[in-house]
Amino acid sequence: MTSSATGWPDSPLDAVDTAFADLTCDPDPLSLDLDPLIGQLGQLGDDTGLPGGVIALPALRQWLLEHPRAYPVRDVVWRELILRARLDGPAWVIAAVAMAMPALRRYAGRLHTGWAGDAHDLDAEILTGFLTALRDRVDLARPAPYASLCMAAWRAGHELRQRAGAEAVPVDDVDHVTGPRTPKRPYGHPDLLVRRAVELGIVDECDEQPYIDLRLGRRAIEPIAARLGVEVDTLRRRVERIDVRIAEALAAGFLTEVLSSRVQEDLAAAAERRQHIRAARGGGPRPAAARVRLAA
Repeated sequence: MTSSATGWPDSPLDAVDTAFADLTCDPDPLSLDLDPLIGQLGQLGDDTGLPGGVIALPALRQWLLEHPRAYPVRDVVWRELILRARLDGPAWVIAAVAMAMPALRRYAGRLHTGWAGDAHDLDAEILTGFLTALRDRVDLARPAPYASLCMAAWRAGHELRQRAGAEAVPVDDVDHVTGPRTPKRPYGHPDLLVRRAVELGIVDECDEQPYIDLRLGRRAIEPIAARLGVEVDTLRRRVERIDVRIAEALAAGFLTEVLSSRVQEDLAAAAERRQHIRAARGGGPRPAAARVRLAA
């Protein structure tokens, strides 16, 4: 392990190990209470011998390494680690990376073979891929979240190698390209279509930014649900219903064509019904006055 003048490791992976050692040392090591996780495993009918009670993270990492086929345990543990990394601050981000360090170092060793660039650059790319997936990309509703994190880390390092060895591909001078250059419909960036959907009442205004964050920004759902004060499953169902309404609106031409007054009135009425239903369930504000109609 090499260190800079400040004593901090030069390698990004070594730096994570150093920070993790600080977080897990006595007298107050970062730990995880396994009893709630064992309860989840019991509901799945799984009995793998996971120790109960509070366990320091290095010991939990060692247990997972010694039980490589304990897939249900790994899934439950990693869902908890990812959730804490997303909601409980930087210490748990470092913890999640360190818990995956054996795999990350294995990938780094393979990718370093034949690599002519700076090894620290490759390590940093592996770490960036892992952190991006940890923060936003891995869907906790899907199986094998740990495998998804590791695949993202490997892919990031592998793509850096590919980019470093790829030759530039020449393209034609766009100023001399012949033929029509009018963009295809629907025009504009996708978030502009979402804005029009809001203006038409297809998407409720309070759902605009969460929808953009989740579908266009591909952000993790848990922090957004926490900020809105709703359950993750509630927000997930809400966004899925918006997917359906936007798809139907696109198919009908509502987001790309000029609409008649009748269609706009029907859309506004549907929006008002949704607001009434949400208000009755305690999930949103009382219905507001009808929005201004778009010019036909």
